[in-house]
Amino acid sequence: MEKVILAAPRGFCAGVAYAIEVVNLALKAFGTPLYVRHAIVHNEHVVRSFEQRGVIFVEDLAEVPPGATVVFSAHGVPPAVRQQAAERGLRVIDATCPLVSKVHREISRFARQGYHILYIGHRGHVEAIGSMGHAPEQVTLIDNLAEAEQVQPPPDRPLAVATQTTLSVDEVNAILQVLRRRFPHLELPPKEDICYATTNRQAAVKALAQQSEMVLVVGSRSSSNSNRLREVAEAQGVPAYLLLEPHEVQPKWVQRYRTIGVTSGASTPEESTEAIVGELLRYSPNATVETLQLMEEQIEFIPPRTLIAQAMQGR
Repeated sequence: MEKVILAAPRGFCAGVAYAIEVVNLALKAFGTPLYVRHAIVHNEHVVRSFEQRGVIFVEDLAEVPPGATVVFSAHGVPPAVRQQAAERGLRVIDATCPLVSKVHREISRFARQGYHILYIGHRGHVEAIGSMGHAPEQVTLIDNLAEAEQVQPPPDRPLAVATQTTLSVDEVNAILQVLRRRFPHLELPPKEDICYATTNRQAAVKALAQQSEMVLVVGSRSSSNSNRLREVAEAQGVPAYLLLEPHEVQPKWVQRYRTIGVTSGASTPEESTEAIVGELLRYSPNATVETLQLMEEQIEFIPPRTLIAQAMQGR
């Protein structure tokens, strides 16, 4: 290996940074035990670091004692979960990514207007479950091109579409092409649902793949956007691997490829990427490291003022 090229942008998006900051503020404001429903973001390192500070992650609110404090993860929850939290008297702090909340509002608005909603997303993904739960009787999930060809929505209802925020841009466009052909009057949301960070990171990894002989995506196997980055790189015709720990780096990669591209998913801390690059350089200490900067990101989400104030008092 002669060169490592780092993609930019990579790593944390504004929604992940927001969710992590919300949990940090909640710890300062209310102390422990602090409960979080589902992994706050899909990254084992982030989850473990919070567990070491007394955060308890649960999948079901039944595991949270009545009256306790619970944070909803960045992926969002269906209204039924909010109702359950109210019935258990839980103090709720919402770390849902604002761009996921935007999709929730769109689905609710379409449902109120009598639309049937075709939701493009991955079956079983926690974000998809949360979004579809805003109008469960009026939403049909479409997971792939075959389902787009076969779906039979109610014939007497206007149709709208909504999308999981972390999907492959190219995959969604292909599915939308099928849906538009089959349902010419399909209504789209005012702004696309795939979030800016997903779009930017996929554009950056495409450019990275064109300059690299192999691409490594640093991220969790449970992370939808990290998996999509690997697929996007692979679609450019280069071998691509998803990994999280330095010990997963294979010495043969460094021997075989002169230029290795590295990027990371939107829920991956920069330290994880640095550890992977460090491992590559351990095998090839004379290699250079450069950055391929495709664009700058300026977006930032500010946590609720009330939570910031409570954290200041909690200190």
